[in-house]
Amino acid sequence: MEKSKLYTRTGDTGTTSLVGGQRAQKDDVRLEAYGTVDEFSAHLGLLLANDTNEIAIQSILRNILNRLFNVGAYLATAPEPGTEPQPQGLTDDDVKEIEQAIDALDAQTPKVNSFVLPAGTEAASQAHIARTVCRRAERRIVALSRTSYVAPIVLTYFNRLSDFLFILARFYNFQAGIAETLWSKE
Repeated sequence: MEKSKLYTRTGDTGTTSLVGGQRAQKDDVRLEAYGTVDEFSAHLGLLLANDTNEIAIQSILRNILNRLFNVGAYLATAPEPGTEPQPQGLTDDDVKEIEQAIDALDAQTPKVNSFVLPAGTEAASQAHIARTVCRRAERRIVALSRTSYVAPIVLTYFNRLSDFLFILARFYNFQAGIAETLWSKE
């Protein structure tokens, strides 16, 4: 069996195919949404490569990566008019899992009474970068939801993911014995 080529040339004029074959401009709001989810996934993959990750954190990050792939496929599929399709492989239990992880990490880190700046260890800094890309993906999904149905669970999940990445960054610093870099007005 011959291996297929990676390039198709079908996107050379600035369009691409959505799931189902419909063509869309590469700067379409739908492509911005799932493209940013893909970028976010790549940042999580880098975070997963961190050697200091505990097994529980590795498991959570792998689960998130799988859910993000499902969300990307969901967003790459234009819904039929008048329908409200739900994403495959993303449930309320996934949101609860992230909330439980947030609570567990938060219980291990000291309380702070100031804004935390995105700094510290390399892993913490990478978690902050992933958090900001997650927030951008969330904004792109909100923009898409203004013109096309997006299941509310998708927005809820992304909102929790950014919270998770914030506390994960704090946890990485705490675990390494690095003090948080706190915001100062001066």
